[in-house]
Amino acid sequence: MYCQRYLSTIVSTQRTICSSSSLSSSLIGQNFRFNVIETAKLVSNVRGLSSQSPVFIPPTIKSCHVENEPMFAYQPGSKERSELEQRIKHYLGTVTEIPLVIGGEEITTSNVETQLVPFDHGHILAKYHVATAELAKQAIEKSLAKNLEWSQTDVNHRIECLLKAAELASGKYRQDLNAATVLGQGKTFAQAEIDSAAELADFFRFNAHYLEQIYRYQPLSPSPSEIRNAFRIRGLEGFVAAISPFNFTAIAANLSSAPALAGNAVVWKPSPNALLSNWIVYKILREANFAPGVISFLPSTPETFSQNVIASPDLAAVNFTGSVATFRAIWKTVAANLDSNKTFPRLVGECGGKDFHFIHPSADLDTVIAQTIRAAFEYSGQKCSACSRLYVPKSIWPKIKDRLVEITASLKVGSPLESDTYLSAVINEASWDRNTSFLNHAKQNSTNHKILVGGQSDKGKGFFVQPTIIETTDPRSKLMTTEIFGPILTVYVFDDDKIDETLDLVDKSTPYGLTGAIFGQDREFLLKATEKLKFAAGNFYINDKCTGAVVAQQPFGGARLSGTNDKAGAPQYLFRWISPQNIKETFVPLPNWK
Repeated sequence: MYCQRYLSTIVSTQRTICSSSSLSSSLIGQNFRFNVIETAKLVSNVRGLSSQSPVFIPPTIKSCHVENEPMFAYQPGSKERSELEQRIKHYLGTVTEIPLVIGGEEITTSNVETQLVPFDHGHILAKYHVATAELAKQAIEKSLAKNLEWSQTDVNHRIECLLKAAELASGKYRQDLNAATVLGQGKTFAQAEIDSAAELADFFRFNAHYLEQIYRYQPLSPSPSEIRNAFRIRGLEGFVAAISPFNFTAIAANLSSAPALAGNAVVWKPSPNALLSNWIVYKILREANFAPGVISFLPSTPETFSQNVIASPDLAAVNFTGSVATFRAIWKTVAANLDSNKTFPRLVGECGGKDFHFIHPSADLDTVIAQTIRAAFEYSGQKCSACSRLYVPKSIWPKIKDRLVEITASLKVGSPLESDTYLSAVINEASWDRNTSFLNHAKQNSTNHKILVGGQSDKGKGFFVQPTIIETTDPRSKLMTTEIFGPILTVYVFDDDKIDETLDLVDKSTPYGLTGAIFGQDREFLLKATEKLKFAAGNFYINDKCTGAVVAQQPFGGARLSGTNDKAGAPQYLFRWISPQNIKETFVPLPNWK
């Protein structure tokens, strides 16, 4: 029924295979189907006509089969651990200088800042040059000059560029990315591998695959000898501003590369706390043949970027991950400049959350305990999806409490270079101050807050915060409603006959809607809670932790104040970076005016 989909051209490894084909039945692993039969008819009819060749003929697209990147375990004595340790030694032994890159040209300035190692903040990892207002405007000019040319580049070339980047990231530069993420962002080897190796490569591969599938769609042409309809995929008019966070190297790679893949020029502001890993990502994209000037690498202050890039009349879109306050400021800046904008800029944002685990009396307690520990304390709670509030029924709390406290007390806090470290420092002093203020709030409000384990912080050498569990009798406490972004878990114990009321608290007591999980074996409860909490989380888990979304398996994003829910890791995400044009061409006279 469908044409053969895969030929034998191998792009990199068995994980990524591309071949020439004009048809595809569906997205792999996705309930996302295109009109393949109509595409076949259209292409066949177009190629069979010589006297009435359409003005626009959809491009022939190469086909790609992709799978999620396998991960290494980094056991002591393993080859991968040795290779990563060698790259860490290299980066610890030098201070990397990072320039701006505008129009393919590396630029230095008189304003130089430093990136520190968060678990050893006396050590300078990198020095980076900071953009001036003039350079920000220059980046926009270069982007606009490049945008039309890049958007007209063969889509197959753009897809091949990103697949090549995936090959480089998962192979040649894998341990450079991991080393920079361990040292600059404080991740353990395992957490870095999940992020800067696997997820990063997954974003590259699956986005390439999704764009291929998007290009395959063509509208119906019931009588193609008389009328042909065609869909042309265009980039946006203007440029895209990408603003990336510190906590995931993969997110930075996705925010900057996805719009470029779709045919847009990008001005990228990397996080000052992730400069080294982001610089390596940028170099990978260049080596993968993204044309000079397609992505400008622009470390800058928030003020410089906002006043010159976000306020530009040529802004086409913003791709952002960060805080609610920053995204609101971006939105206000865009709104204030709408009268001068040449289009209505698209705003895509992911802003974090106050993520939850809700436990039913029928839950498997071993699963609850293990997955709550992981969700709350892996990467020191610095994931947008980290579990920050836990709801437990009174009847099973004693059984859960003792084990949670025991395991949490045993977790090693320290350097991620040591194989038995479970969590390391938070990213910087501002984050340490914020976490410490929440610990102090619990101590100062001991009437309704009890610290069960942890509760201490120390910034003498690194910005360390102990993994902490706090029990509260106030379900609307600041610790239950405000995003902390650290290793602090607050527990509310509810009466067993108050399940419905407590589910309402889960749903209504915070302004966020990013991730959440429910645990239980009672099917009636699972059905009811899933329906009741359908707006409380964009990524919802049943009997699993609320962290760990995998590209193409659990596309990520939330609504409410957690963002625009455009689902990174899914085909829908790429639609934000294209502006389709429908072309109707008529080949017969139309004399009837009635």
